[in-house]
Amino acid sequence: MPLLPRHCFSLTWTPDIPIYSLLPVKCRKPSQEKNMIVLEHITMAAFKRYLKQTKTIVFPFGTIEEHGSHLPLNTDSLVIQEVLKKAAKIRKFFLAPLVYYGVCTTTGDHPGTIGITPATLRRISADLVRDAYRKGLRNFLLISGHGGSLHMSALKETAEILVDELKGIQIAVFSPYDLLWKEFAELAETPNDSHAGEIETSIMLYLAPDLVKGRAAGEYPRIPRPFIVKDKMKYWKGGVWGNPGKASREKGEKAVQLMVDAIVAVLDRKI
Repeated sequence: MPLLPRHCFSLTWTPDIPIYSLLPVKCRKPSQEKNMIVLEHITMAAFKRYLKQTKTIVFPFGTIEEHGSHLPLNTDSLVIQEVLKKAAKIRKFFLAPLVYYGVCTTTGDHPGTIGITPATLRRISADLVRDAYRKGLRNFLLISGHGGSLHMSALKETAEILVDELKGIQIAVFSPYDLLWKEFAELAETPNDSHAGEIETSIMLYLAPDLVKGRAAGEYPRIPRPFIVKDKMKYWKGGVWGNPGKASREKGEKAVQLMVDAIVAVLDRKI
């Protein structure tokens, strides 16, 4: 028998009495949020029931990747998860578990970055969509919190193959950063802001402020384009692209709302 079968409890300090007390609070499972269909939280019976309501599934993709000395390695993953949770309260779709690993090239040598190859990402994403198709889903959104060029190319190559292979599907592949580059450029004070810079730091200040460890120094990579270099850290030591010092929670809140709105707009489109 579970110790607390009927209630959740919170640990509460009572000022008048120098002890901590356990007070019952209302429990709420993550999957019980309004309109949210969190795939890993539902049963197979619930899956069949929800399938009558929507044929759309969203697969989030993130990374374990350096984000300067001030942001956590899961920044891309955390941001896209939280943004999609907000979108899932507005529109009904199956929200699949995050794929935590992605293709990291320019940041591949930095401490903490652990990535996969484009071939692996193509295989994983193709397998996921094919099996979801077998289960009756027909509309697929592959949404990435990481906007690396080879990473996004791998997902788009997969989509090109699947749209020819699977009858009656719709598939979209994008990173919100690609859709909103103009809006984010207007929101940022920093010119050419990008990785772990003003906007990304602002988003983390809004979503997970406890994980932001101060501010890294402003920096821009000095990789001699169009050359491909082996020792990328020689040209980009701090792993920051922009000026995190300009970040604010208020900018982060605006950026997150722009991302949610952009995703909902894609969900609403029919082709």
